[in-house]
Amino acid sequence: MSGSQPLILVDGSHYLYRAFYAMPNLQTSTGQPTGAIRGVVNMLLNLMHEYTQAPIAVIFDTAKPTFRHNMYEEYKATRPPMQDEMVQQIDLTYEAIRKLGLSVLMLDGFEADDIIGTLARRAEHSGQKVLIISSDKDLAQLVNDNVVLLDSMFDRSLDRKGVIEKFAVTPEQIIDFLTLTGDTSDNIPGVDKVGPKTAAKWLGEYGSLDNILEHKDQIKGKIGENLRAAVPHLDLSRKLVTIKCDVELGVELDDLARKPLDTEALTDMFEELEFRTLVRRLKELDGTAISKGLGSSYEIVTDQFTLNTWVDRIRQHGQIVLETHIRRTKTSVAGDVTGIAIATDEHRAAYVPLAHKDSEFRQLKSETVLTTLKPVLEDANIVKIGNGLKSTVKCLLASGIELKGEMWDTALMSYVLNSSAPGGHYSSALSSRHLQHTTIDAKTLVGSGVNQISLSEAPIPETAAYIGELVAVNVRVFPILRKQLEVLTKCLFVYSNIECPLLIALATIENNGVRLIREPIDQLSEELKVRAEELTTRAYELAGRPFGLNSPKQLQEVLYDELGLTAPRKTRTGTRSTSEEILRDLRSEHELPGVVLEYRAATKLKSTYTDQLGNYIHSTSGRVHTTYDQTNAITGRLASAGPNLQNIPIRTADGRRLREAFVAKEGSVLLAADYSQIELRIMAHLSGDQGLQEAFQAELDIHRATASEMFSVSYDAVTDEMRRQAKGINFGLIYGMGVFGLAQHLGIDRSVAKKFIENYFEHYPGVLRYMDTTKENARRHGFVETLFGRRIYLDDIQSSTAARRAYAERVSINAPMQGTAADIIKLATVAIDEFLAESTLDARMVLHVHDEIVFEVSHSQTEALQQSIVPVMQEVAELDVDLVVDVGVGANWREAH
Repeated sequence: MSGSQPLILVDGSHYLYRAFYAMPNLQTSTGQPTGAIRGVVNMLLNLMHEYTQAPIAVIFDTAKPTFRHNMYEEYKATRPPMQDEMVQQIDLTYEAIRKLGLSVLMLDGFEADDIIGTLARRAEHSGQKVLIISSDKDLAQLVNDNVVLLDSMFDRSLDRKGVIEKFAVTPEQIIDFLTLTGDTSDNIPGVDKVGPKTAAKWLGEYGSLDNILEHKDQIKGKIGENLRAAVPHLDLSRKLVTIKCDVELGVELDDLARKPLDTEALTDMFEELEFRTLVRRLKELDGTAISKGLGSSYEIVTDQFTLNTWVDRIRQHGQIVLETHIRRTKTSVAGDVTGIAIATDEHRAAYVPLAHKDSEFRQLKSETVLTTLKPVLEDANIVKIGNGLKSTVKCLLASGIELKGEMWDTALMSYVLNSSAPGGHYSSALSSRHLQHTTIDAKTLVGSGVNQISLSEAPIPETAAYIGELVAVNVRVFPILRKQLEVLTKCLFVYSNIECPLLIALATIENNGVRLIREPIDQLSEELKVRAEELTTRAYELAGRPFGLNSPKQLQEVLYDELGLTAPRKTRTGTRSTSEEILRDLRSEHELPGVVLEYRAATKLKSTYTDQLGNYIHSTSGRVHTTYDQTNAITGRLASAGPNLQNIPIRTADGRRLREAFVAKEGSVLLAADYSQIELRIMAHLSGDQGLQEAFQAELDIHRATASEMFSVSYDAVTDEMRRQAKGINFGLIYGMGVFGLAQHLGIDRSVAKKFIENYFEHYPGVLRYMDTTKENARRHGFVETLFGRRIYLDDIQSSTAARRAYAERVSINAPMQGTAADIIKLATVAIDEFLAESTLDARMVLHVHDEIVFEVSHSQTEALQQSIVPVMQEVAELDVDLVVDVGVGANWREAH
């Protein structure tokens, strides 16, 4: 409410019941029930948090009969008695409220509604605004221009317009409305078979109950008979539903002013009641103000009713902001959800705990929560917002829920806008970068190192604040990023047509997984162990003594000091390098560098893959389910982890053997489809070089064709060595390689490398023009673009440091090609995912590795799949040269590729 702080009148009985049924089993170690106390205090703290200075009175019913019981003996006769566990908490609840500095009011003979009505009218007459907190529909009769009813269950403020929208009658008609409908919970008789719609219809037509009764004979049918039969008791019903607004309370409005918080007494009380998290929360209080972080309050949802209100709230706002915490388990491929945070706007978020070990809170079952949320999650008219939505999509797909509608992943939005943004693209980084707000460090919840716990072991209130804050960040960051995308329309295209739909496809691939058999991996691991031991022995023989092959310092001593091999220039740290590149050059001087390289290759493959891959086989599916990261590489390429399947060697015998362990299920085969020489084809398109394009259009071996031009020999006269050198130049230039780099790569003299490059550009001048133009544009704009408009920023393109500037220039040449290749394979993945979703083929994508997609397909449908996907992959982009897709089929990945 605007202006001065309102008088807040809280329906305490409503809060008490809500809190009790949210945590009915919460009790201390001595058996004292505490759920209602804790819930009421938490709710009031949130209210104090939002209205820092407003007077707050909490009003309760008493156990004594009221004047309504005297009027009607059966009043509320059908209500069950209050549970003993709740009775035991009432006095302690009153005590806690008073220690919070708030007023507690009740009066024998009257209900809380009557006290609320009396105070509301007094405040209104004194010119003060009033906010009533309750879900009791009876209180809608008090609403006017100065009195607002906050339906706290639905987070709906009911002013005059709100009452009309909810009940289809005015506040002045509520008494007549309730008289007609009756109230089964209070045992107040109405007109039989007359519900809210009929009552609203009659009041809309006749204006009042009295006028309805004057025309009762005109109302036909059974409903008219029921109305006429109800006439004898309607006057009583009207008196029962009418709130009394002139009760003698013995309390003045000034008496309701907030009093100082009794922190010491509350601390003692909370410690006795074992409210550990509330004790910590008290330390955040400063007078009556509660730390708000980003200004959102975080509600913990533990009951179905409250969850339903959030579903209604989502529908009202037309959007849902999601943040899930998912824990990998042995039973679920997609993982189990520890909890879900949801929000609809900047002011409020909810956390739904599902798998916490915190016994202080009742937790809804995961299936129940997902079933409740499913209608809004699958509603295409409701916007979905989150950060890293793929993990949520995976979990939902595994539960039979498909996230539909407009989808905005703030991590992907940020990534598309600037893939190299400092700090990354997840919520905490976006908060720091766009909101200048530091989010809660997860370590404060789960610790670190040997003492680290899982989030499911963290207390629910702290987890709610942590995950709720992440949701609040995304609520605020989303419009900022969306506005930027709307300005940069090419980036918006990349997000909307590539990255966003791709997350759905990748979620499916991750859930599918690829079958992996352990025996060949374990066998190769044992062989690598033996080989490493043999290579170690040989290295000792060559060195003349034992030394640490994994120690750069000891290897330097052996190679440069003892064997006297040519030492490279010292690095900036003053050491002599033993990098792979240096060791390759030293092989011509001595056998030991080659042995060390073999040892490194064997131990790396063993430690990275053969010793680890088997541990990733899921016990339920028997498959490996890697996770693809869309925001890792600045060029748009995907990365994978858990395990990393992108870097399994393909050119070595050991790498090929490792691929034999990736197999199809029984009755199926693996089909691998990859783009042939895609980056060179993109180079031909981007550069517009006629010679390069003609070679591709003639379907020549591009490396042999390049060698023919460079060495001025016929195509058929090209030797294998010529082709090898031409291939080195073709791929070297893609990566911005200069004379020095090419000489090292091909093992030739720099002058020869220089001549090769000159010959190359003489025959392919369009490539040189493209490279020069690209570097110049990069210097001018600070970024380069892919064919589809993806931006790759180059922070060092204007660097005063020559080495950094040169590196940025090399990246500027390669990034548009690598990025365009990434865009093309992503577009193909999205198109194939859509095709498979509608197809009857028994086929699925199981791996995505750089320019290759691997499928598992029924043996009998292999040809049909190939005929379907190849055109899809070839037609996702229009280049000046054709895209070529190579397809292989086999029982395992090695055979298929």
